[in-house]
Amino acid sequence: MTSLFPDLLRAVITDIMLILILSTMATPKYKSKTLYILSTAIILVVNVSINYYFYLSENYTAVFYADFTMLMMIGIVLKPLFTDKIMQWCFSYITMLNIYEAVVFLSYIFSDIFPNPAYGNVFLRLILFLVIVVVFHKWVSKPYRSVLDYWYIYILPIVTLQACFLGYLFGGNIEEMLVNNYIPLMLLVLLGLSIYVAIIHSLKTITKQYVMREANQKMQAEREYLQLAAGNMSQRLELMEEVSAQNSRAAHDRRHFNNVLLGLLEQEKTGEATALLQNQNQMTQKISRVYCENPAVNAAVCHYAALAEQAGISTEIELDIPRELTVDSLEFSMVVSNLLENAIQAHGRITDDTKLYLRFACKSVGRLLLEMENPCGSDTALDENGYPFANQKDHGIGSKSVIAFAKKYDGELIYNIENGVFRVRLLV
Repeated sequence: MTSLFPDLLRAVITDIMLILILSTMATPKYKSKTLYILSTAIILVVNVSINYYFYLSENYTAVFYADFTMLMMIGIVLKPLFTDKIMQWCFSYITMLNIYEAVVFLSYIFSDIFPNPAYGNVFLRLILFLVIVVVFHKWVSKPYRSVLDYWYIYILPIVTLQACFLGYLFGGNIEEMLVNNYIPLMLLVLLGLSIYVAIIHSLKTITKQYVMREANQKMQAEREYLQLAAGNMSQRLELMEEVSAQNSRAAHDRRHFNNVLLGLLEQEKTGEATALLQNQNQMTQKISRVYCENPAVNAAVCHYAALAEQAGISTEIELDIPRELTVDSLEFSMVVSNLLENAIQAHGRITDDTKLYLRFACKSVGRLLLEMENPCGSDTALDENGYPFANQKDHGIGSKSVIAFAKKYDGELIYNIENGVFRVRLLV
């Protein structure tokens, strides 16, 4: 029995390590470890019991065939315990076989450097398997999951590698096959290592390039939307500048008017002062309101509030926007303009007697919190990302520029449609 101990120990270590490797490569279906430990114990008992008979006669060729057959059974029995798809599981299973055959070869060939080759073989297997498990768990696990997603690209070289291993290991005495095919098997081990390293490295490189390209495309698209929105804002800015100029002229005229009125009152010419006030009320044009301290945003709001009133839309606007913002004032004024313009256009698609209104509020609470609400037509919808759906060509540019603005400043943009009411909330 003492002479069989190294063989039995080697069998136990091999079975446990192979199941551990397979469990590391695949994704367990159940959280409880008890089921997996029980399965490992059953496989271990069955395999060691079978191998014990062949160890008695020192028939290591039969041991290798029995182990290989047991591995085939493991691939079938353990599959229901993991979530991987069938071809992903096959990819991991073939990889496990490649690892097993490489470790069997290396541990046998280099066991002679130890005083006791039998225990040297056991020690080498344990070390090789542990190195593989640790390397896979710490550095290879995440990219390997990506490899499984593209198994159809990489499965051919690993199947070919497995076929080459079997060609040198089957068909004769296993010990003679290992010794006689020392050079080709060593080359196969190095080739297998190169194949898996190349697969992991290539996929990591391709994935990194894809992520960078996708990020660049998104940045380019967002930049184009902002530029396009800026181009469409040229006419709006002219109107805003005109409104601002009117406000400046009105303020200048009001200062002179106040001086004249003050002079008449000081001279106690109340009749002339009364007549001047009456005349001023008749001739003074309606002056735009000051909604907030920020000139660009205020000009935009003045312009679209006037358009809303002309369209018969009642407005409720409450703004607390400081002169200096943490975001670009012009870009934010474009966002406000696009949202107000979209809200006004939405009223034009309402065909029933729904009350037309527009509520717009914005507060500065360290960050800008913007909220807008208006009724909308039944055809208004959101896409799968929760953004307004443009059902006509060349429409939706304004919404896309708002989305680009939110992404640029890492903001929170939420659209909602409920009971015929369209709401948008932006936090930047």
